Amino acid sequence: MSKILEICAGSLASCVAAQEGGAQRVELCDNLGEGGTTPSYGTLAMARGKLEIKLHAIIRPRGGDFLYSALEFDAMAHDVEVCRSLGLDGVALGLLTADGDVDAARTRELVSLAGPMAVTFHRAFDLARDPRRALEEVIAAGCSRLLSSGQAATAPQGTALLSRLREQAGARLTVMPGAGVRAGNIAELAAASGCAEFHASARGMATSGMRYRRGGVGMGAPGIDEYARQETSAALVRELRDALDRL
Repeated sequence: MSKILEICAGSLASCVAAQEGGAQRVELCDNLGEGGTTPSYGTLAMARGKLEIKLHAIIRPRGGDFLYSALEFDAMAHDVEVCRSLGLDGVALGLLTADGDVDAARTRELVSLAGPMAVTFHRAFDLARDPRRALEEVIAAGCSRLLSSGQAATAPQGTALLSRLREQAGARLTVMPGAGVRAGNIAELAAASGCAEFHASARGMATSGMRYRRGGVGMGAPGIDEYARQETSAALVRELRDALDRL
């Protein structure tokens, strides 16, 4: 079975690098330092125009937890409709209740709005209190894919649960490991989990082109180097792709 590589891209440049490196799909996010939030309309529209591969977008109005207010949910619904209108292939979303269960009713509502786009339930799942029950709720809501680290810090550490989730889901849903996926561990992860789709960022450091740099004035959190950023590397994507192709 051919293995699918999805790259989590935090910019237009990263989208292009993912495609150049051989990924089959991009999950486009903003603010990866917060785990990813919904990109702007302009970024989504530009990415759709630049990419020939599948393009998904995260639907997440803010960082932090996955318990959303009515206002936040309405924004998510509008963002799903925007993605559909732009011709995206899918969206990634995740909603939990205050008790740590999947918010099945509102997930189902967003899945309905997304049609015919594919819907991935993202790593909000990894904070759910009962993974077996959560998986059934994700499937019942109509999601076609689950992105998970197996409720561990990284997917390689969560392999045992990922394998059990894949077996439980069967043909009803695709389980896609993500978090800490590298060229050096993806083959072992594939063998141990039995999964066929994988999610990685493949990022390296990119230095700012600014020659003039004023010190002592910051625009973000203390300690952040605002003259450096992480971008997806086409070379690192190619290493992942080559590792999968050797399986």
